[in-house]
Amino acid sequence: MKPSISVITLGVSDLEKAVEFYRDGLGLPTQGIIGKEFEFGAVAFFDLQGGLKLALWPRKSIAKDTGLPDQNISSLEFTFGHNVANRQEVDAVMEMAKKAGATIVKPASDTFWGGYAGYFKDPDGHLWEIVYNPDFIPTG
Repeated sequence: MKPSISVITLGVSDLEKAVEFYRDGLGLPTQGIIGKEFEFGAVAFFDLQGGLKLALWPRKSIAKDTGLPDQNISSLEFTFGHNVANRQEVDAVMEMAKKAGATIVKPASDTFWGGYAGYFKDPDGHLWEIVYNPDFIPTG
């Protein structure tokens, strides 16, 4: 297996609401919801950097596709890290997320390792860390 990931799929409870959060609230590019003509097929894809896609798919559809029962999730299962170029950008993204309907879990503050970061949960409880790391500044 090559060390690459092409799609990250988030299970959501309300696809329309989730699309609104990521598209309208955070400004991620998407063609909108596709696959509505198929039972359990409605999904939305968002273009990220380097060809990576973020997919939003209803939890009930993932349960149907996998055969696993739909169940409660824990926000602590994993986090998404969004590195930015400076502290001001951390604050700006956190404010954008809050206005879009995110729950601020931990306001941005200095970290023990010399950076600056905060956490928010999207409307489905997925946890995002917005972080300025002086040793890991994104390019492009």
